[in-house]
Amino acid sequence: MKKYASLLLLALFLNGCDDGDLTVDTIDFDSVTPTSCTTFDENSTSTDPFIVYKLKSQEAFILQLPRTEGLINDPGTVEYDIDNAQYRVLYRAYNGTVAKDNICGTIPPSTPNVTEEWVGTAGKIEIVTDQVTTDPDANGATRIKAYNHTIRFNNVTFLKPSGPQVEELFEFGTLQTTVTPADLTFADTDTNKAEVCNGNTKIYNYNASFTLTVESLDPSLLKNEATPTGQPRTQDITSSTNKVVYRTFKSGTGSITSDYNFCGSQIPTLPSLSQTWIGTNDTAAGTKATIEVTTEEIAGGASYIHTVVLKNVVLKKDNSSFKLGNSFLLGKITVTP
Repeated sequence: MKKYASLLLLALFLNGCDDGDLTVDTIDFDSVTPTSCTTFDENSTSTDPFIVYKLKSQEAFILQLPRTEGLINDPGTVEYDIDNAQYRVLYRAYNGTVAKDNICGTIPPSTPNVTEEWVGTAGKIEIVTDQVTTDPDANGATRIKAYNHTIRFNNVTFLKPSGPQVEELFEFGTLQTTVTPADLTFADTDTNKAEVCNGNTKIYNYNASFTLTVESLDPSLLKNEATPTGQPRTQDITSSTNKVVYRTFKSGTGSITSDYNFCGSQIPTLPSLSQTWIGTNDTAAGTKATIEVTTEEIAGGASYIHTVVLKNVVLKKDNSSFKLGNSFLLGKITVTP
């Protein structure tokens, strides 16, 4: 498939500028919301550029970004130089009604024709990103469902038919990219079974596409001794002790099963790791993240069941974060001494 970049470049040479009905002095798309030719996927391996555009009846405002070094699904601000190569800004006026296919089509329609074109030759593209989370549920849990990318151009120079024109600040608008909210439902929902590695230093649970672990665990939390009613063993979750780690894996590279090497010193290469989130305190609520273990003695010590609960854990990756919940059951570990 021809790349969108090639289409934009070809249009510079092939779309003739004739005497159309629309004469343009200024660019005004304030009432139009940006959209994109394709759905943004931060794990995409495509080398095609990512095209964001705004349309009016006979006008188009187009932004081209690299697929992997443009939009970033993480709160913060990034800035890129407009170079008319990887980072392109184009305005076009047409002599008829313009549609998505004129911007995104593999073979653009022959009409309408471009009657005027402004090409961004210098300036900065600034993108400010914020995460969009779900409302807290009854357990205080939240999930990330989208990111808002507010795009503006600073000191952009447009090369027009009449000569260059500089815009000190141009607000392009906000593009929202959706993400699938994290679903931390484990494979064994019937018994809520979790597992522990030898030495009682790592607890884990999983589903086909993710793992949730407590690493560098204090072994005393899993002492084979019944805890008094309402008095679980409790310790803080930190970055070095009782460390909570949520890992997701790329689709199409394999699945997490009981045969996965959870206890090795290195993460297996397959399935391929996608994201790593670390458990932290809920600073917004002013509460510490803790791990609680309630131990039940069975048949006079023939076995023990350790119920592991994570309290007030916020999972964080770079500047993105969501709350696991006020109370989250990691699972139940059955031990036979």
